Amino acid sequence: MANSKRTLFLKRRMRVRNKLRAVNAGRPRLSVHRSNKNISVQLIDDVNGVTLAAASSLEKDLGVVGKNNIEAAMKVGAAIAERAKKAGIEAAYFDRGGFLFHGKVKALAEAAREAGLKI
Repeated sequence: MANSKRTLFLKRRMRVRNKLRAVNAGRPRLSVHRSNKNISVQLIDDVNGVTLAAASSLEKDLGVVGKNNIEAAMKVGAAIAERAKKAGIEAAYFDRGGFLFHGKVKALAEAAREAGLKI
């Protein structure tokens, strides 16, 4: 029986995450989740299992509620970089999950880099 799209997505996500664990040098992980309507990102400390900072297109102060486009991704990326600086984090590993690194995911990463987060 052929693998479903969901099964393939989960396998791809775990493959990416396991590679990050192999090279992790104590840096937090910048994990992205993209749905059809929104995009969200978290800075996760895998050693302690704690979320250090988060940003989402659902937040009203970003002005992109319910939008999932490149503009929204850029605002979320800039917001997470700003919150990371407040939390004292300068560098993180980018965990794209099972999503391809193009479009909204790429725009989020580039906006975070431009705002000063090293990923």
